Order: sequence, then C-alpha cells, then structure tokens
Amino acid sequence: MKHREGNFLGAGAANLYYQSWHPDDETGAIVVIVHGLGAHSDIFGNIVNFLVPRHYGVYSFDLRGHGRSSGQKAYINSWSEFREDLKAFLELVNTELANTENSNCPTFLLGQSLGGTIVLDYVLHYPHKFQGLILFSPALEVSISPLKLAIGRIFSRFLPRFSLDTGIDLESGSRDPEMVAAFAQDSMRHFKGTARLATEFLRTATWIKEQAEMLKVPLLILQGGADQVTLPESSRLLFEKVTFADKEIREYPESYHELQNDLNYQEVLADMENWLEKHHQ
Repeated sequence: MKHREGNFLGAGAANLYYQSWHPDDETGAIVVIVHGLGAHSDIFGNIVNFLVPRHYGVYSFDLRGHGRSSGQKAYINSWSEFREDLKAFLELVNTELANTENSNCPTFLLGQSLGGTIVLDYVLHYPHKFQGLILFSPALEVSISPLKLAIGRIFSRFLPRFSLDTGIDLESGSRDPEMVAAFAQDSMRHFKGTARLATEFLRTATWIKEQAEMLKVPLLILQGGADQVTLPESSRLLFEKVTFADKEIREYPESYHELQNDLNYQEVLADMENWLEKHHQ
C-alpha cells in the first residue's frame, strides 16, 4: 500500500490537509471520503485496509476547522465553503489521476455523517458523472438539543463564531469498547459546534430534502438502526424521496453511528464493496 499526504487550497485560500492510499498494483476505482463533524481523515483506517487490497484507491481530506486543516473548530462563514472545498479537492484528485495510468478510473463519493450532507449538497449543485454516491449515516436530522440549535440560530447573526459543545457522547459512535477508548485518546477529534454552522447545516439539510428527487446518481445508504446521532428515520425518508431507480438502503439494527468503526464493520464494508463492484464494471 502506498500512502501520500499533502495540502491544497480550499475556498478563500484555506489551507486544507489531505491524504490518499493506493494499491501497489492496479487500481480499479477511486473512493473519495468526506468525514463528519469533529472528526478527520484518519478515522477511516478500516475502510482503507479493506478497500486498498481489493484494488481501490482512497482519498480523504480534513474539513476546514478539523484535523490538520486551518480554521476555527467547526466554523464556516457559509455552507458554500464546504461545497467549494470539496470541488477543489476533487479537482486535485482528478489532476493526480490524470498523471497516472488510473486516469479513467470510476470515482465514487462517500460521505459519513456531516460528510453525507456535504456530498449530497455537492452532487445536487454539481451533477457530474460520478459512478455512485455512498452515505454512511448521513446527517439530515441530528439528535442535538433543540435549545442548543435555538441558541445557534440567535447567535448566528450577531456572534457567528460562538461555540458550544455538541453534547454528542463518545459511546454513541461504536459498541466496541476499544474503539471508544481510541476516540477518547484522539487529540484531533473535537465536539464543538458554532452558531453559524448550526444555521447553515439546518438550512442545507432542509434544502437537500426538498431537492432529493433531483438526485440522479446511483445511491447506497448505510445506516445504523441504533444510531443516536443521526436518526435512522431521516435516512429512510431520504431514500423514499429519491426517485432515481438505482438506489439501495441497508440498515443494521444494532449498529451505532460510526459504522466503519462498529463491531460489525466487516459486514458493512463487505456490503459496500459488493455494491461498488456492481457499479464500476
């Protein structure tokens, strides 16, 4: 496995960190991953170790205000910054691939939690011909205190950088005690949300639900049935609203929020890979 890392410029010249993993031999397809709130690109080790030996290249980057990227924790001026950051990253990926024998590889977008919201918004704004879209527990309805969301709405106009703890419990991420312990020791994770992010998220999630029938790309939704962070009902509702015929949803009744780090992650990743195989041949 070959690992690369570097930086690129996002919207407003934000300095953003990225990394990629590649098979030692041929690459059959590319998966670009966007992480969720408070996380970073290092949390997808199980996906990387599963996909790369099966001839997939994997790319991911740290969102602004996350991980090794610049910016205040969990702050954006507007949602368009997330969208344009992802656009810049995909241009970088395409440029890198153009200089290799993998220039014609099919590309899939994978969004986890808030990353799911980001990739949905992106594909609806930029309907390029991706081979498919994969959502891990997409954040369209979240179990954050209504009081905190109300505070976010008020402060967004006057103190947009005002920050609060999201109140998300580490143990809601995985049923695996070792994983929960690793979450607690991960210095790059954070549990912050800002007033402006709250209002921009709510506006964007509402817009996505209104526009869902315009999504015209093969779609796979993977959702934990016991997820207490992003509610399973919202994934089911999104699935129902998408009218494009090539869509699939899988719900794992006992799984928590971070499917790639839960006890049954191998089952989840096998299901994902079976879907990927059907869509890039």
